[in-house]
Amino acid sequence: MQLKPLFNFDEMQPALDVGNGLTGMDILSVAQFDQEKIEYIFGRAREMREMVGRVHGADLLRGQVLSCLFYEPSTRTSSSFIAAMERLGGSVIPITQGVQFSSVSKGETLADTIRTLEQYSDVIVLRHPEIGAAKLAADYADIPVINAGDGPGEHPTQALLDLFTIQDELGQIDGLKVAMVGDLRYGRTVHSLTKLLLGYNVSLRFVSPEILRLPLTVMNQVIDAGVDARETHDVADVIQNADVLYVTRVQKERFSDLAQYEEVRNFYEITADLMEKAKKKMIVMHPLPRVGEIHYNVDKDPRAAYFRQVKNGMYIRMALLAAVLGKA
Repeated sequence: MQLKPLFNFDEMQPALDVGNGLTGMDILSVAQFDQEKIEYIFGRAREMREMVGRVHGADLLRGQVLSCLFYEPSTRTSSSFIAAMERLGGSVIPITQGVQFSSVSKGETLADTIRTLEQYSDVIVLRHPEIGAAKLAADYADIPVINAGDGPGEHPTQALLDLFTIQDELGQIDGLKVAMVGDLRYGRTVHSLTKLLLGYNVSLRFVSPEILRLPLTVMNQVIDAGVDARETHDVADVIQNADVLYVTRVQKERFSDLAQYEEVRNFYEITADLMEKAKKKMIVMHPLPRVGEIHYNVDKDPRAAYFRQVKNGMYIRMALLAAVLGKA
């Protein structure tokens, strides 16, 4: 895909009159992204990476304000959105240390919180524990709303940065064997990435304990897409052939029965010994945080891509913010 350059690097001035088809859009689900839109965002993200590498930031979004509204804890998503906005010259209203410090603690509804924040903002990024909360927020807002995770539902910007990382690390997406390992029931990152991958020629392997299997609603989409896929309980079944090992933590906060959590929390551990059985050219990914499922001695392995994955999140979110605000 040929993109009109976003930056004139000789003068470090933004190029003008760029069009993307995403201006003013809410970003709620990966279902909004076909391959053309995906490659557009990836191209812009690479430009953002080059710009940050050269001059650290630009004034592309000067005068624009992002409201970062997080009803659940976050490190990477909230900080990368804040960094993305500030790298592009914009400003941030950060409600990221717990909504107990906002009027939500007084009983304010999500609708009224959104209606209030849009009075000060040009775009809202929302994380919420309930599926469908981002769609509800978008219904009330007259500015773009970006879903930063709605409970065990979706996490579209994470899926985009995950797919970008796969392409960036391995040079392709088609033809790869992708293994998802861990909490596939509640793992919204797995749900969104799986849906994105259905548009490509890939093989999928789902590795989980029985109580954390991929939801039937998502598995039915995999079956309907005709993708080569199967389930297993043993990571040893997939480690030798996997091009991508996508590992997730078991999410304690999603369990109502803590005894069940204790049964499965250490079900999988990716160790240096296990990695000796993997391909020389493959990558290990993780949306983070990790809580023991990848040992720290794996970090030294060049195939450990999870911190490079983290950095890619800022570039993808820079590209998305610029796109929905009509500047990319």
